[in-house]
Amino acid sequence: MFSKKFGQIFSKSTSKTDVKSNGEALNVAEIEELIKESLTHYISDNFPQGVLAVCQQFSVTQNNKLKKNVIINLIMPFVCQGELDLLAQTLTEHLACKVKIKVELAIKPVRQFSLGKAQESSGQGRVANIIAIASGKGGVGKSTTTVNLAYALMAEGARVGILDADIYGPSIPSMLGLKDEKPSSNDGKLMTPLYAKGLSAMSIGFLVDEADATVWRGPMASTAFNQLLNETDWPALDYLLIDMPPGTGDIQLTLAQKVPVAAAVIVTTPQDIALIDAVKGIAMFDKVKVPVLGIIENMSYHLCENCGHQSHIFGEAGGKHMAEDQETVLLGQLPLDIAIRQDADFGESDIIENSAGEIANHYRKIARNVSAQLFLQCDNASPLTATITTRT
Repeated sequence: MFSKKFGQIFSKSTSKTDVKSNGEALNVAEIEELIKESLTHYISDNFPQGVLAVCQQFSVTQNNKLKKNVIINLIMPFVCQGELDLLAQTLTEHLACKVKIKVELAIKPVRQFSLGKAQESSGQGRVANIIAIASGKGGVGKSTTTVNLAYALMAEGARVGILDADIYGPSIPSMLGLKDEKPSSNDGKLMTPLYAKGLSAMSIGFLVDEADATVWRGPMASTAFNQLLNETDWPALDYLLIDMPPGTGDIQLTLAQKVPVAAAVIVTTPQDIALIDAVKGIAMFDKVKVPVLGIIENMSYHLCENCGHQSHIFGEAGGKHMAEDQETVLLGQLPLDIAIRQDADFGESDIIENSAGEIANHYRKIARNVSAQLFLQCDNASPLTATITTRT
């Protein structure tokens, strides 16, 4: 895909390589011109108008010791390192010199808000964007997806936290390997989040013994959740993912209304009954004016370890058809893989341990899609945002 696109781009660029027609090597300015043209014409779902249309700063430098090495420096509003690494490989092939793309993130809030008064007085409240990860029903792998999505965003360079809003069945502590851990406090007012491989986390599961049943009515659960959000000493975060309780009842509506959520992501399986409930989840967020970035189809297929055959155990392309019907985006499809289940059970992360592995690549691609769609759909700086002109 990349080679074909860049073949077209470089044919437009008079098919220059590392030497001119007279045999002289291209200088830095000429290489920069070719790179700029390539980044301008490169089109993908996350770059519908090219890379430079969303890039906040662009520069090209050449390693003085290694004349063949070129470094492209970009400041970007969403995570995209994985995609641009592939782009750099293609540039390397066409320019016949080593090209590396370094991405610095400048992720800004798409919805202005502040956290609790206690955090404001202590200089906290530096969470840029809150994203709700929701499902219409339980059992679709929402919490597992939330954890792996958080790790994938981190692998792409973002600062990430998780807030476990599943008051009745908190599973995030076990999935992060923080079972039986308790939060502390530096000032007696705010709780210090726990950390798992650099990921900040807070959950009612850190405060209540897992053997104790949390028997709360809706208002009590909502109050507890708000305290977890507003009375946690969150560090500076680009994204705070909220693992929402399954369903679309009173507590979900209350949480969606009280929490300054920038956008939501719906997790489902291809199974018809799961899709029906997922549609209800989209309708719920629509009622409370929270944009839905798209759908993650979990357990999309089982890949045979022996022959590589894909078995669609829970149905095929259900998430894709649902995204089309609801006029939203299919953010990605995840396989039914025993390694994902094992990591969740043992509090480990293949994304951290093997960031270039197949499972990690699935989640990192979804992470890039979520981050990009948040910017493209919700940020006023997006090149897709309509502009209003007045005639005098």
